[in-house]
Parts: sequence; structure tokens; C-alpha cells
Amino acid sequence: MTPAVGNPISYVRFGKTLPAPSGTTLFSCQAPESSSNPVPCYAPAQIRAAYNVPSRLTGAGETIVIVDAFEPPDIRSDLALFDSAFGLPNPTLNIITPQGVPPFDPSNADMVDWAGEISLDVQWSHAIAPGATIDLVLAKSDQDPDIYAAQRFVIKHNLGDVLSQSFGEGESCMDPTLMAKTHTLFRLAAAERMTVFASSGDSGAAQPDCNGDGGYFLSVSTPASDPLVSGVGATHLNADFTTGAYQSETTWNNSGNPFAEFGATGGGFSTVYSRPFYQHGISTHGARGVPDVSYNGDVYGGVLAVCSDCSDPATPGALYIFGGTSAGSPQWAAITALADQAARHRLGFLNPALYAIYSHRALYRYAFHDVTSGTNSLDFTGVTGYSAGPGWDPTTGLGSPNAAHLIKLLAF
Repeated sequence: MTPAVGNPISYVRFGKTLPAPSGTTLFSCQAPESSSNPVPCYAPAQIRAAYNVPSRLTGAGETIVIVDAFEPPDIRSDLALFDSAFGLPNPTLNIITPQGVPPFDPSNADMVDWAGEISLDVQWSHAIAPGATIDLVLAKSDQDPDIYAAQRFVIKHNLGDVLSQSFGEGESCMDPTLMAKTHTLFRLAAAERMTVFASSGDSGAAQPDCNGDGGYFLSVSTPASDPLVSGVGATHLNADFTTGAYQSETTWNNSGNPFAEFGATGGGFSTVYSRPFYQHGISTHGARGVPDVSYNGDVYGGVLAVCSDCSDPATPGALYIFGGTSAGSPQWAAITALADQAARHRLGFLNPALYAIYSHRALYRYAFHDVTSGTNSLDFTGVTGYSAGPGWDPTTGLGSPNAAHLIKLLAF
């Protein structure tokens, strides 16, 4: 069987159907966790406030490229409903299928999961950079060669300013020749000054076995582990559910949760890539450490998105609460689009700049929330993970952004 990437996404049905009152209306899940509200949620206004996303920047003139697989039929209409519910402008959304795609089959669980991934990626990159163009490039399947073909199309055609990839698999699951070819693509992306992000995975320090038998093994996820990619981990965000005022963050880990163990942030050390230059001095490990940065990703405190195709039969306008490291990659891509707009040029490969900020402690405290508590040892994997601590660590990387401050430094 040809290896397939997985989309690190978790979600639960909220039980509401749009259209809903637009603007600043709060949904019932926007409240602290309780027996009557077991899965709290955030809307765009609260996430933007928590991470201090500047309203003066919209991403106008920038293009965010998203690579996903398959093509659910309600992408555009779901985005329009999302925009209506949360008072966002309608963006330019280009849906590109370089290889063509098979008809969407709502009874195919794999396609349905990717429908959720696409909803999250498109709607939440747009929520953070509402003026940016979105190029959604869809592979004909989630098999490695087809994903590579979509990545190649994006980079060979230099489609956009920043690329988000909310998928991955254990490094040893990918054919080494194809991994090398993908790394060469990311070299070209860096030469084009295209910024590249990827989610670090949702099973802690482990990845699912390559043969799909339900087991796990110690591994980081590729493409997040590629040293030319900014890997994005996940946190549990504590913020005011009404104002979005930031309070704190911890490492995302649902081990032992009686409702559901959705997952834990991916992180660890590569067995393929040695420690890159920008990580010298921050780790004694000789290998590439992942992730580089993090963002809210716990389903308990997840984000609302519309996904009509996340069930069979389709439910028009259905709202879901999404989490996973999949939530972080498109939002970091959107923040970078804002920084590109502020700088009036592409920032390109971002890791050297991020770690340079980290090396100046005052700037680091200005631009990042350092996440210092928690582990990514996820119980059901049986794999021992890593602990968070001050500064960079292989659970949440450098931490999460204070977007307005980070953009000032990156665009300087």
C-alpha cells in the first residue's frame, strides 16, 4: 500500500446550524467548561484578540496557499456562511486541482475527514488575514505521490507568498527518495522567498504506525520536521470567552480526559535531519527539533467552523468545534501574510528570523508567549514524550505569537 499522509485534525459537532446571527453574537459553547458545556469554543474575534492580531493589517495583496486532498462540494458556500456568521468579508478563493479529483463520496470517512480539514484551513486562515487571497490546491488523494504533486505544482508555479500544510506522517513512513525530492522543493520555495508551514501532529511524541494497524511509534512528523519548514505545535489557550483577553497557555494534551482524548501536540527530534544552524545553542540534541512555534489547538477551547460535508448525509451549515495542530498552521500562515503586507515584501523562510528574536530575551518576551508547562506524552500511544520548559522545547517550540509585536519585528 502506498503511504498516505494524515491530517492532524480533531473536531466535534457543535449541534447548531447556520445561518446564525452575525457580528458579535456569542455562541453557547463560548463559556468555561462545565457539565453542560463539556467542549468550550472560540470564535474569530476572541482568537484575534488573544493573539493580538492587528486590525490595521488584513493581508491585502498577499496570497496564502493551502494544500489539502479531495474536494468536498460545499467549500465556497461554507466559507460564505462562516463569513456571514462572524462578520468577515468574502475573500478571493481559488480552488485548484492540478491532477483532477475524484467525485466526493460522503460515505468515505477519509474524504469526510479531509472536508473538515479544508473547512478549518480555509476559514481560519481567512479569519486572521481577511483581505488575503486564498489558493486552495487539492491533491487527488492523500497518497504521498499525489500530495507531492500538489506541493510541486504550488512551488514550481510560485503560487503564493506563504504555504500551509496541515498534514503529516512519521518520517520513516515516507519513501526516502520522495522525502529528498520534497526537501528539494522546499529549497526552491526558500529561493522564491515563500514561507512554508506544516502541522507537527496530534499524537504527542508518537506517530501512527506506517502500516495503519492502530499502533504508534516514537517519531516526529514530516513535512514539519524538514529544516526548511516552520513546524507548528499546539497549546491549550486560556482566554476570556467574550473579550478574548489572553490569560495563559499550556501544552496541549488530553490524556486522561473523561470526555475524549483528542490528542496532544506533536514534537520531538528528527531521525533524518541534523540540527539546523538556527537551532544551535538552544538544544544539546544533535537532530532537528520540532516544533518551531505553536498556537491554540486543543479541541477543549477549539475554534468554530462551518462544515456541511463533515457528515453523511451532508448537513448544510453545520457548525463544528475544531482543534489539533491543523488549526495552527493556517493561522501562522495568515499572520505571516500580515507581516508580508507590513514589510511590503515576502519574508520568505522564517525560522532564522524567529530564532534570532529568541536569542534576544527582551524581544522574545515581547513577541512570544513562552509555554512552560505540560508534556506531550499521550497515554493511548504508550510512547513517552517531552516536557515543556522555559524557552524552546520539543512540545511547543518557541511558544505562541503576540502577533502585532512579532509582525513589527519581522517587518522591520
